[in-house]
Amino acid sequence: MSDDLDPITPEAALDYYLDARRYDLADDTLSTHRYRLESFVRWLVSEEHGDGEVTNMNDVDLRTVHAYRVFKREENFEGEESCNAVTMQGQVSTLRVFLEYLEGIDAVPDELHERIKLPKVHDGEEVDERLLDAEQANAILDHLHQWGYASAHHVAFLVFWRTSCRLGDLRALDVKDFDAEEGALCFRHRPANGTPLKNKKRGERDASLKPHVVGVVEDYLANPNRHDVRDDHSRYPLLTTQHGRPAKGTLRNWVYQWTQPCRIGEDCPEGRDPENCENRYHDKLAGCPVSLSPHPVRAGSITAHRDAGTPREVVSDRGDVSEKILEQHYDQASERQRMRRRRDFIPDNL
Repeated sequence: MSDDLDPITPEAALDYYLDARRYDLADDTLSTHRYRLESFVRWLVSEEHGDGEVTNMNDVDLRTVHAYRVFKREENFEGEESCNAVTMQGQVSTLRVFLEYLEGIDAVPDELHERIKLPKVHDGEEVDERLLDAEQANAILDHLHQWGYASAHHVAFLVFWRTSCRLGDLRALDVKDFDAEEGALCFRHRPANGTPLKNKKRGERDASLKPHVVGVVEDYLANPNRHDVRDDHSRYPLLTTQHGRPAKGTLRNWVYQWTQPCRIGEDCPEGRDPENCENRYHDKLAGCPVSLSPHPVRAGSITAHRDAGTPREVVSDRGDVSEKILEQHYDQASERQRMRRRRDFIPDNL
């Protein structure tokens, strides 16, 4: 935070902006800006999202804006769909205008809005079509099985891919939520203890695991290299780091890392030398042009389940996603893939 800035709360900043634009924006446009910016302010002041509550707009920088974009794309608030490229462009465009006004009252650093790039939207684009296909996912899992068996990274990616869960769901799991005998993981909403589920109680469900997945999780829990620690609420997380339960940002970086082709011995599609690539470093992983964030991995998992013949309602329950949203935002199969899925359900006499 610069000493040249004047402190102001996010709520007061929003009030200032809406009042300043009251007479130069149409009512519908002003309402749209209010809706978009209220979401940003709500995220800033919520302890459940980002890196903790932001009470002063002076602390907002490019990293804050990036974290918000990731939140809107990957999670979003309960009852709100994750933002596709088109929606995100509108969100970021309004946010830039908002920050430009705040620069005029020394609430945020000068030229901050100019450094925020709008998402590119191609003709006819409505969703992010990038996704992790089953072949690549299995290549990653094979590599982890051979070179990082029963590690936290191995279990995290395995469970993430096999259950189609959200990153927050993965983080919320405790040791007691793993039922080895029944072969299940129990996703539970525990907001008072720092691990809410996006859809709260409605998001609670038990997900079955195949025997070989159960075996990997059991071996991880028995691994002497595992950090057997408690979190800040005296709970025993399933996935751990030396500091306790991993943060969402940590899990997100694990996904960025293992979706880099060079990590599993494949050539870089960009022709880069892994030895000299800056995006191999922890704080630069998200900048890799070919790695994937958690959303395309979840989308790929859902699509793979559907291609394998898993009924839509089963995938919906397992991944905690409505059938409508599943088809629109996650299941990105081609028309030919969808035809093949339907083929087995068509009677021979019709």
